[in-house]
Amino acid sequence: MDDPFELLAAQVYEDVAVTEVIRPAAVLPESAAREVLVELAMRDVRAGGTWRSSPTLWQRYDVPWNGPDATGPGDAVLIGSMHVAYGVPTRYAITIFRATITTYGRDLGWHVEALCDEALSFGGYTLADCPRATLTPPPKPFRMRG
Repeated sequence: MDDPFELLAAQVYEDVAVTEVIRPAAVLPESAAREVLVELAMRDVRAGGTWRSSPTLWQRYDVPWNGPDATGPGDAVLIGSMHVAYGVPTRYAITIFRATITTYGRDLGWHVEALCDEALSFGGYTLADCPRATLTPPPKPFRMRG
């Protein structure tokens, strides 16, 4: 973890064991994205499942939330997170660009590929066979002529 941003993230989150930037980013096509979102919603931590999802972050817990009225984690411990972007690169696609495994998750035997594979399997994909974002070279820098 030599990247300064990754070191800062590790300090902020304290219990991060592994963070992997997925390059090129994995792109979940529209039909699979819908299936994954439905399955994540059905497996929500507040409804007896182990996933908590938002348009930017999918989190996997070890057990369903059992805090007061299931509104907080209670005894549930975070295993890992997937950083996602909805509507990128196309309107209904979902891009997965980073995954993080906590120290607790690593101790349970989790790794980035297993975390991603569990979520992506709801749409019939694994991280290895998920389509990838097209990388284009950055634009040439602007130069003044004088």
